[in-house]
Amino acid sequence: MLLATHTGQPHEAGLDEAGRGCLAGPVFAAAVILPPDYAPAFLNDSKQLTARRREALRLDICAHAVAWAVAEASPAEIQKINIAQASYLAMHRAVAALAVPATHLLVDGNRFRPHASLPHTCIIGGDGLYRSIAAASILAKTFRDERMRELAETYPAYGWLQNAGYPTAAHRAALREHGVTPHHRLGFKLI
Repeated sequence: MLLATHTGQPHEAGLDEAGRGCLAGPVFAAAVILPPDYAPAFLNDSKQLTARRREALRLDICAHAVAWAVAEASPAEIQKINIAQASYLAMHRAVAALAVPATHLLVDGNRFRPHASLPHTCIIGGDGLYRSIAAASILAKTFRDERMRELAETYPAYGWLQNAGYPTAAHRAALREHGVTPHHRLGFKLI
């Protein structure tokens, strides 16, 4: 059973990102504030769930969260400031977009660029420990996957329906054959 809160504060927001290790597409981040009694079945780190279960939980989280927001940083921003800083930028954008202000940020991972006015706690493996971070991981992953499906319609050769922009052998082979798109991260070792 995942934990409801780390600090006990009522508007603690879980933060997580998706797409950090990809060759293409934006990096997405989500911020989620959950009610203290919110504990749906199967809520867990998005990587531990099937696509169907993630989508069902996405709908449930969006319907029941106190507040939630999803934001992104573009491939151009990733190239300009690097993937770590772009991930933090997307997280800060998600926090800024919350309809209810957060009182504390609970961040998945071991690093974070501090927010100007909010305290934070980094939790390694937090998406498998805290409900709000698990919810954020699900929203970041599902919204990013949705964007990659949209991009795949225009660029079908890269297999983004299957690989979501991650560095699979098929994706690298498509890069060798077709070159880069405007959605590839040029600062990454693409081939």
